[in-house]
Order: sequence, then C-alpha cells, then structure tokens
Amino acid sequence: MLRLCCRPLERCFARRTRDGLLWHVDLKPHATGDFSVAVVQANKSLEDQAQVCTTPFATYIGVYDGHGGPEASRFINSHLFPYLNRFALEQGGLSEEVIRKAFNATEEDFVQLVMKAWLSQPQIAAVGSCCLVGAITDEILYVANLGDSRAVLGRRVADGRAVVAERLSNDHNVAEEEVRKELLQQHPDDSHIVVHTQGVWRIKGIIQVSRSIGDVYLKKPEFCRDPVFRQFVSPVPLKRPVMSAEPSIRVKKLGLHDSFLIFASDGLWEQLSDQDAVEIVFKNPRPGIAKRLVRAALSEAARKREMRYEDLRRIEKGVRRHFHDDITVVVVFLDRHRGGDSPLSGGASAVVCNTPADIFSLTSGKPMFPSMV
Repeated sequence: MLRLCCRPLERCFARRTRDGLLWHVDLKPHATGDFSVAVVQANKSLEDQAQVCTTPFATYIGVYDGHGGPEASRFINSHLFPYLNRFALEQGGLSEEVIRKAFNATEEDFVQLVMKAWLSQPQIAAVGSCCLVGAITDEILYVANLGDSRAVLGRRVADGRAVVAERLSNDHNVAEEEVRKELLQQHPDDSHIVVHTQGVWRIKGIIQVSRSIGDVYLKKPEFCRDPVFRQFVSPVPLKRPVMSAEPSIRVKKLGLHDSFLIFASDGLWEQLSDQDAVEIVFKNPRPGIAKRLVRAALSEAARKREMRYEDLRRIEKGVRRHFHDDITVVVVFLDRHRGGDSPLSGGASAVVCNTPADIFSLTSGKPMFPSMV
C-alpha cells in the first residue's frame, strides 16, 4: 500500500533552520547511496522545485528553476518523472530517446495548459522554468538540461585525499559566448537577437536563458501580436521562436573514483565555483551537506554586499531577491557497493518536493508523484 506523509515539509522529513526561508533534508537513502537536499527562498513566491526518485529503471534527480512565477517549475515537478517512468517502461529501459520524449511531452502539456488558460491568465504565457535532470542506471549517468542550472561531479583523485570537479551540463545562458554565437547563427536577419542591457546579455533584451520549459510567448510569436497579451507583457516583435525546449544530454559511465553529484539551480553557482562546491562536500560530513552548500553561498552573497550572514538571514522574502536568488541544492552520493542492501531496493521510491507548502513522501511499490498544478 502506498503511504503519503500529508504534513507540511518542515514537519515531515525536512527541517526549517533559524533562517526561516531555509529548509533542508539532512540525509535520506536512494537506490545506491544517500542524498541531501536544501532550498533557500529569496523571491516572494519560491520558484524552485526539486525531486529525487528511485524507480525500477533508475534513480532520478530533478532541479527546476522557475522564472516569471512558480507555475512552470511546479508543472514539471508533477509531470516529468511520470513521463520518464512511462517511456522507460514502454521502451524497456532508459535512453537518450526516452529522456527527449519525456522533455518534449512535458513541454507540450505545458503549452496546452497555457493555450487553455491564457485568456483568463495572460501572464502564464510568460512563465517558464529551467529544467535539470539526472538519471543513474546500471553504472550509467544521464544528465539532461535546459537553462542554467548545473550538474557537477566530484571525483576523488587516486590517493583519495583530494577531489576534482567535472561539469556535466552546459549553461544555456547568453552570458556564455557560445550561446550568443548559436543564437546569432540561428537568427542572421535579427541584429537584436541578443542585447547587452544593464550589464548583462539578454535575448531580445528580456531573458538570459535560451532553453526552457514554458516561456511560450517567446516560442510562439502569435502571442506577441495578440492585443490581450500585450496589455500584460511588453510587446516583442518576433519573426520566429527565439527559445527552445530541446535538452542537451550527456551520457557518462560512472567510475570507481566518482564519489558524488551536485545538482543545483544557478543561485548556487552565482556564488560558488564548481571546485569550491565539490571541496565543501568532500571535506565535510554527509548529514546536512546540501544545507552547508547553501549556507556557504549565502555567506558569499553577504560578503559581496559587505554584510554578515546573520544580517542577511533576517531579510524577508521578496526583498531578499536583491541579495541572492532562490537556491536549491541536491547532493547525491554514489555508493554503488550498497546497491543490493539499499533500504529503497526492490522498486521503492523517494520523492522530494522542496517548497514549504509541498510534501516529502517516502513510498513503497509504484512511484507516487504529488500533483502540483
């Protein structure tokens, strides 16, 4: 029988810290190791979501960093993993094709939601989310990405006394010269496809990420021409879509020295380098390690503003966004020797939904995916 913990996150398995906007899961098991999760809110509405789920096919990790509102990240949270599991079942296992199909189906479903809702909620056409997913199966790691959340591998050096970072995802952000060149090649007749404004590069002067789920008005130019929509969003003259939902996918065989993975929204990477992050994980105890990474990022954000962390944590949500972004971190340890004895072996699943109003559930049998929309 499936069982669901129906209490608020912080009363279920996650804990709230003295910083009332920071929640965390110290350490929980997945199929072949442990994982730790932490999130700190900066925006008025928390736009980040995260999940960890073990199914018969794979252990899935997801980090979804929304923008323009929480609707797209919450939609992904309730739709993407079920599609991954369904398509893996239909095709006899996980593959790049399965992952692309799941991303495409999630995007199509969200577009359909927007098409039905936008007349009463025009702003939903301008809501989107970055989407970072990892899947571990039979010593193979898949990393699929839209946007600028990032996956980083921590690998022990041969003597086991140090660790090196390996980035496993591409940042689809026009701050990267490669991304700007790609857009310019795709839009040779649009000299304003990328614009440098207020110190940063943006697509059409609007958005920094070039790939996402949602952001329908930047993928379907007809929205920008509609008078109703233009009352709520500044009109943008588009000849063709300027954003994509096509994920970049990397496939990697895990080795004996591959120790752990960090999946995090860009709020973490704005403050910490890849190497700094893996060294924090390597040098500290496992319990609460995701929370430690978040606090290190917050301390760095405070240092940049010449203030103390203690002062930063007293700032309320909304105002806090002027100092740092929402930050979500999932640390996944790779203890492959535990595979047969894992408390989640045999088809059990763990799902983490990391907003304060959401639920952390531990289920056995068929995976359970809480509805978010």
